[in-house]
Amino acid sequence: MPRRRHRRKILEAPMFKGYKPYGANEISEDNVELFYEEYEAVKLADYHLLNHEEAGFYMGVSRATFARIYENARRKIAHAMVEAKEIKAVPGNVIFDKTSYLCNDCNNRFTTKDLQYKRFCPTCSSDNFNVIQK
Repeated sequence: MPRRRHRRKILEAPMFKGYKPYGANEISEDNVELFYEEYEAVKLADYHLLNHEEAGFYMGVSRATFARIYENARRKIAHAMVEAKEIKAVPGNVIFDKTSYLCNDCNNRFTTKDLQYKRFCPTCSSDNFNVIQK
């Protein structure tokens, strides 16, 4: 029996419900479901240019798990583009990040979203901070 899947941490839901191919001669009736965690992986790795270790930190998963999520996302996107299929964003198995941090240098409290994909305090730019339990 496989282990229960843990929820993946994401900062926010995508700003779209889906994408449709434009100008294709034969548009397929099928669609490709891109899970929120897969969207988040592509966003962190390709848009914010984070390496897999850093991106895994923000999603609360290991580097290897992040790499698997990222690979699945890229395969789905490629499949949809080559076969002119619609991409639909679906929630999947996610939890929205509400983790807070406390800077040990300036005592500032901030969230992951405030980090802006960098491991520094937004107030004093220190990397000396701790996770505050939810």
